[in-house]
Amino acid sequence: MNPGGFPVDGAGLGYRRSFMDAIADQDIAPVDFLEIAPENWIGIGGGMARKLRAMTERHPFVTHGLSLSIGSPAPLDEDLVRRIGAFIKTHDIRCYTEHLSYCSDNGHLYDLLPIPFTEDAVHYVARRIRRVQDILGQRIGIENVSYYAAPGRELDEIEFINAVIAEADCGLLLDVNNIYVNSINHGYDPLEFLHAMPGDRIMYCHVAGHFEEAEDLRVDTHGADVVAPVWDLLAQAYAYFGTLPTLLERDFNIPPLPDLLTEVQQIADLQAAQRRLEATSRG
Repeated sequence: MNPGGFPVDGAGLGYRRSFMDAIADQDIAPVDFLEIAPENWIGIGGGMARKLRAMTERHPFVTHGLSLSIGSPAPLDEDLVRRIGAFIKTHDIRCYTEHLSYCSDNGHLYDLLPIPFTEDAVHYVARRIRRVQDILGQRIGIENVSYYAAPGRELDEIEFINAVIAEADCGLLLDVNNIYVNSINHGYDPLEFLHAMPGDRIMYCHVAGHFEEAEDLRVDTHGADVVAPVWDLLAQAYAYFGTLPTLLERDFNIPPLPDLLTEVQQIADLQAAQRRLEATSRG
């Protein structure tokens, strides 16, 4: 961890195979760190493995998992956790995060499904997170996710997230776009929700684009540019919590690398603006 308590600093970008060759031998400023899904790389050998190793030797990396399925009714995949732990050690990964959701039940369901917001689910999920942390020997981060239904709700979304994080004693991957998407779909104030998040648990942030299905429905796709209200909410996160490491996610409709770097630069510009405000207030 750095002196500020974060595993990484600055502005980040999700590492994708579609542009791995383009960034292999060049200065990737304003990108300060990169993120990968470990499941997409565990067991990969040959030239691809050598390219990844060259990148992880040159740049800070974090991992964001896809298939741990922390809320699944099926047993925890401890073999996967151990393989992720070995991957983290091999590549000197700064931290590991996962989704507060589930995606399997005796087989993968190929979607991130909502965990019921109940007291029983809090205890169940927290226990599984603690087990993952015990195996890895480190705290992990859990991401607030987008969801489109809330079956069996007993708690508000924010109550559920905070209860899980407190009981599991884990970190938070703060996804600003997911707050905005959920605020439209479920009719709450995104700024009020943001302020209720546990700021002292934040490891870093995600920002991404989404699809506007209807006036009252947004779909979290990571397949479009970040929209102005999400940039505004990110700026509000910085104003409230301080300048947080923040990563751009783009999984579909990936534009040319210069366009991606332009969006990463917007993150860096917001961070610089917040630092100037903080310096002025101190002066």
